[in-house]
Formats: sequence, structure tokens, C-alpha cells
Amino acid sequence: MYLHAGNGRLIRKESIVGIFDLDSTTQSPVTRAFLSERQKESGIVTIISELPVSFILTFDGMVHLSQLSATALAGRAETPILSGTESS
Repeated sequence: MYLHAGNGRLIRKESIVGIFDLDSTTQSPVTRAFLSERQKESGIVTIISELPVSFILTFDGMVHLSQLSATALAGRAETPILSGTESS
């Protein structure tokens, strides 16, 4: 099953480590350092051209930035999407 992360992007639910709010999580220096490192290693996928509100971390270490709130994404994660293609 898949999570629609916004802007037509689908991510396999089984590959998701967590869905995080950018405002609250980036207050931690550890999270800021992690995101900075992922950016240096081209490990960030920008789903949108707008200001991101949340991010999805997948088991392959990729960070997917989304304009949708973490609450909205969590709600979508509970709704099954049975077909589509995985995005990385």
C-alpha cells in the first residue's frame, strides 16, 4: 500500500520510518544536523516547490519534504491506496 505525500508523489507505506513536523523537530540540534547531512548527501527529495511543513523519513535514508502537515499525512497513511508506483 502507498501513502500519497502530495503533488502526485506516492511512497510505499512499508518503507516509512516516520512522519515528522518540521517546526517542532527542527528545534533539536540533532535533527537539524541530520537534515543538513542528508542534504549534503543528496538524500532529500522535495515533493513541492512551496515551503515544506513536514518530512517523511524512509528506511533507505531518504527524506521527503512535503507541504502537507504531519497530521494530514498520518491521516492519509490510514487510508489505503492499493495501486500506483513507488517514488524514491
